Amino acid sequence: MPSRIDFLRMIPYFTGLSEEEIKQVDKALVERSFAKGQILFLDGEPCQGLYLVGAGRIRIFKTSEGGREIVMLIARPGDSFNDAPAFDGGSNLMSASASESSTVYIVPRQTLVSLLGGCSAGAAIVNGLAARLRHLTGVVEDLSFHSVTGRLAKLLLGLAVAEGKSASVPRLTQDEMAAMVGSVRDVIGRVLRVLEKDGAIRIEGHRIMVVNQELLRNMV
Repeated sequence: MPSRIDFLRMIPYFTGLSEEEIKQVDKALVERSFAKGQILFLDGEPCQGLYLVGAGRIRIFKTSEGGREIVMLIARPGDSFNDAPAFDGGSNLMSASASESSTVYIVPRQTLVSLLGGCSAGAAIVNGLAARLRHLTGVVEDLSFHSVTGRLAKLLLGLAVAEGKSASVPRLTQDEMAAMVGSVRDVIGRVLRVLEKDGAIRIEGHRIMVVNQELLRNMV
C-alpha cells in the first residue's frame, strides 16, 4: 500500500508539487472513515475542502425537490471530488454518501489557497474553471429534473434583465432556444404559445416580452 505522500503524488492536482509543497498538503490532510450508506456532506452546505478517495467508493449525487436523484459520479480510490467549491469557496454543489465502507482524505480549502497564493494567474484560471463547472452542473440538473416548460421559463427569466416589470428578451431563434434547453424547435414553439396564452410572455413579431416574471418563476 503506498504511503500518503505517494498517494498524493498520484492525484493530478499534486503531481507537479515540490517535496516541501507535497509535505505541506500531507500535514494538512484530514482522514475520515465512513460506513456504507453514511452521508459525507449535503448539497448547499459549506465546503470543507477537496475530497480524495483513499479506499472504498463514494457516490456523488443531486436530489430534486421532489426527491428524485441523479448520480453524477462514483468516486473510487485515487479520485477527487467536490472540486469546484474547494477552489472557489462556495457551497457544496452536490451531496455525497459512501457506497461501501470507505476512507477519504480532505485537503482543507486554505491549503489549496496557499498553494495557489504565489500565482495569481493560476488562481484566476482555477476559479474560472470552477465557475464553469458550477454552470454545467446546473445544466445537468435542469435537464434531469425540469420539464421543457420549466427550463424555457428559467432561460427567459435569466435573459430578462428588468426586475418587476415587462422586459424584452434578447433576440434568439427558436432553434437557439431549443439548443440551450435541450429540446427541439417544434416543442419550443408550442411552449412559447402556451406561455403567451397563460400571460407570462407577449410575442411581438420576432421579439419576446416577459410580462409576468412571477408566473415564470412558478413554472421553473
